[in-house]
Amino acid sequence: MVIKKRILFIANEMSPYLELTEFSEIVNKLAIKANDTGYEVRCIMPKFGTINERRHRLHEVVRLSGINISIDNDDYPLQIKVASLPNARLQVYFLDNEDMFKRKFVFNDENEKWYDDNGIRSIFFCKGALEMVKKFGWPPDIIHCSGWMSGLIPLFLKTAYKKEPVFSNSKVLFTVGQNTFKEKLGAAFLKNSMINSLIKEKDQEPYKDNNNLAMLGGGASYADAISFGDDKVDKKLLESFSKVKGKKIISYQADSDLTEYLQLYSDLANK
Repeated sequence: MVIKKRILFIANEMSPYLELTEFSEIVNKLAIKANDTGYEVRCIMPKFGTINERRHRLHEVVRLSGINISIDNDDYPLQIKVASLPNARLQVYFLDNEDMFKRKFVFNDENEKWYDDNGIRSIFFCKGALEMVKKFGWPPDIIHCSGWMSGLIPLFLKTAYKKEPVFSNSKVLFTVGQNTFKEKLGAAFLKNSMINSLIKEKDQEPYKDNNNLAMLGGGASYADAISFGDDKVDKKLLESFSKVKGKKIISYQADSDLTEYLQLYSDLANK
């Protein structure tokens, strides 16, 4: 019996649920193509308040209830919902919490004001995704992270979660996209993203600027492979990560060709 390789997509946007940049559609296509090619695929994204539960047929996963995410001595209950991706036989899991995501807008309020707690929301999402996978007991061979909100996941996997059996064979691909905000993630962002003594201050160096660029650069720094998901990627990131020794790099695919991604998945899964 052939055991299928597993790919976990962790993204802060994915078509048709949330479409903020063009890469949301690429995530959708990659998940479907990988699934059709013989991989076992799961997807995780935040359950933003803009996502219509009835239209997309979300329902709660009761067996995954009971997870609490600790951030700066506060515990936030994690609610997990699931839906089947339209026209595909694969599941998308949505991470929800009343304080974090039950809002009418995504990252800015009705007056276009940046939510002050977006940094905490990103920490909650990254920790919540990994804790969900632990409880689910579904060890992924490849974890493909995209979107700035997933930027801490490569760091967490290489430090605080590196001894977790469920992630022992996981390889991480991080997609660098365009800068989508100019605001800071808060003065306490690095402190809040600490996980006991498992993450050192030196580990957080790539994230020290607490902004969009830092989240993308930090994710790329700790990933096993990098792709560029937009033609408007910051020039500093392009210069820093276009040629990194020991890492496979996928340049921006203007025609949305998935061939390089599928080959990289194969290379990482069999590494």
